[in-house]
Order: sequence, then C-alpha cells, then structure tokens
Amino acid sequence: MPLIVENLTGGYGQHTVLRDVSFEVPDASLTILIGLNGSGKSTTLHHITGLLAPKHGRITLNGDELGIKPIAYKHQLAYIPEQPILYEELTLREHIEAMLSIYGIDVSSRWPEVERLLKLFRLDNKLNWFPIHFSKGMRQKVMLVLAFALEAPFYVIDEPFLGLDVRAVQDLLGLIAERKAAGSAFLITTHVVEALQPYADAFVYLADGQVKATGSAENLAPIVSKMLAEEVADR
Repeated sequence: MPLIVENLTGGYGQHTVLRDVSFEVPDASLTILIGLNGSGKSTTLHHITGLLAPKHGRITLNGDELGIKPIAYKHQLAYIPEQPILYEELTLREHIEAMLSIYGIDVSSRWPEVERLLKLFRLDNKLNWFPIHFSKGMRQKVMLVLAFALEAPFYVIDEPFLGLDVRAVQDLLGLIAERKAAGSAFLITTHVVEALQPYADAFVYLADGQVKATGSAENLAPIVSKMLAEEVADR
C-alpha cells in the first residue's frame, strides 16, 4: 500500500484545519481528493508532502513513515503544487538536471524519457529558456515534465489542469494512465472532476477538515451533486 494516512490532525501554526483524517491510496491507482474551497484539500497535500508537520497522526509511504524516515519517504514522491515554483536564474535544462540530481538519478540515463516528455508538452525547443519567458501554462508544463521525469512510485498533484490548454490536458491524462499502468499511484485534487473521473479508482471527500465520504469513482456523481448544493446554499 503506497500511502496510508492515519488519524491526521494538523494545520498552520495554532490553527487546526484537519481533524482525524484517515484514508489510503493503493498501488497503481488514482484517488481524487475533493471538497469545497476551504475544506482542507491543499492542507492535506501539504502534510502528505512534508511541507507541514502533523500535530497528531501518521503518514506512511510503502512502509516509510514521514516523521521517522523523511528522506526515504520523500524520495518516493513527486509533487506538483497548484502554483508552479521555478527558479528564475535557472534555465529549463538546469531545472531538469537539478531535479534529477537531487533524487540521485543519473541524468544521462533518464534523458531519453525527459526528451519524450519535453516533446509531449512542446517544450523540446525551450531547454535554454529562463522562466521569465514562460507563460503560466508553460510553467505548469515545466512542473509536469519535472515531476514525471522522476518516474516516482507516488504522485501528489494539486489542481493539475490550471493554465493548461485542451491538448495539454489530454496529454496529461494519457500520461497519468500510462504511469498508473506501470504501477504508480496518484492522489489528485481538482475542481474539474468530470475530466479526471474516467481515470480515477476512488475518491476522498473532505468537508470542514474531516473525511465525510470515501468510495469508488463510479459513486462520485452524488457526492459532486451534494457539493454543488452546499456551495449554492452558502452563497
């Protein structure tokens, strides 16, 4: 079992956002994390990626507990945040080389796969570009290339479709399906549930920092309807 979240309670400083959150993400599967704005989705991802430390609870990835073996845990994980994070002084090539080196991956052996990803997202002629020249959509594509170049066992993705054109969305969905078939697991939060649902296996529904429902992706429609009803009621 790649990811096991047990009784996670956490948040920011003294502000508790999550309360007793528990769920699992199996091998070779995709779980959608859904909920209205402020439900705790991004906070959950920040805890799973190690950006925040839990107040209570455990998070393990393939047997490595984040709080005990943080390096072994994080080396299994690739994270794509909602907003792209790039270093303005590094070219695209330097970003890729730095990312692979941090993970202890030989750059030359992985470069054929990198070139495939660059061509897929139409960045292969921009290796010497600096981030200042990239549009928002291109920055998102750079983050996708960096993450998928790792060929990680587990992917955490926060709102993957923001800034992407229709073609890039389809390319990303195909890549997710490909990596799932190869054994990788995914935890993805998105407001574009209908685009991701055909590729999903399960969902976790958060509300007010708690897990309100879990289940198979086939049973997601009534949960989405409930969310929309709650959103309208809050206006």
